[in-house]
Amino acid sequence: MKTPKIRPGERVGPRQQHNWDWRAASNFIAGGTGGGLLAFAAFASLWGADVRALLVAGMALIGAGLTCVWFEIGKPWRALNVYRHAATSWMTREAAVAPFVFGTGVLALATGLGLFVLLTGIFGACFVYAQARILAADKGIPAWRHRRCLPLVAATGFAEGASLLAVATPFLIPHVAGQIAVATGALVLLFVRVLLWRNYLRGLRSEGAPVGSLRALSAIDGPFLKYGNLLPAVLLMVGVLGTPLAGAALVLAGLVAVAGGWWFKYTLVRRAAFTQGFALPHLPVRGRGTSGAGVKPGWGGA
Repeated sequence: MKTPKIRPGERVGPRQQHNWDWRAASNFIAGGTGGGLLAFAAFASLWGADVRALLVAGMALIGAGLTCVWFEIGKPWRALNVYRHAATSWMTREAAVAPFVFGTGVLALATGLGLFVLLTGIFGACFVYAQARILAADKGIPAWRHRRCLPLVAATGFAEGASLLAVATPFLIPHVAGQIAVATGALVLLFVRVLLWRNYLRGLRSEGAPVGSLRALSAIDGPFLKYGNLLPAVLLMVGVLGTPLAGAALVLAGLVAVAGGWWFKYTLVRRAAFTQGFALPHLPVRGRGTSGAGVKPGWGGA
């Protein structure tokens, strides 16, 4: 059997990582949405809404994401080793926040005290932030380590949480003022998500990134803006205006916005995750002469 010929660029160029599969992506998808939902459930509780169902849904999403990661581990019972690196690992810090999320969440459900609801929301927000830091800390993946990735991932989680709150608003907050407040908050967060998304993509293109990362992210750029953000924004405006269809518009807007966020995070974790590859800041020279320009095989943009 003839060995396939491998070109030099394929040996040193960026390669798509396969260590984190759909189960790892599911943790960022479900966990980020769950943490964001808990944060905004705490906000809704200030309006006097019964947020017990939202707390259950948020904890269930976080639990589902962590379970997916647990099944991804080759030896699941070694998962407790994650707690050994709190000083250096954001993955450890994410795992450390989770018991506080579930602990205060259960106390909030059992006692109904607003203090525990607020604490659950705070720990949910911390969980979202920790997840964003996990990606930013992985220096081997240029699309993750970029300084504009962290705020985008965090904002996406909060936008999804606000969007799920919008889905539940017609059933939990019957008065118009509360519905308008939720729709406005979700609308603002979608606007922030769009700004951060465009800023992130512009940064990758101007500063350079693996061609595979740019290709994967550019492929979803238009649809993500149109269907994942603009369409739900228009539906949220219907909710803000308080029309007879406001309730249905909020539900549909929230579901579409969450789906858009999940699509983006799956693309970021799975399809755009290309390694650094070989790089030289400048080409060396032997003897007399000047060195040449730097080399980054398989990179584009800059």
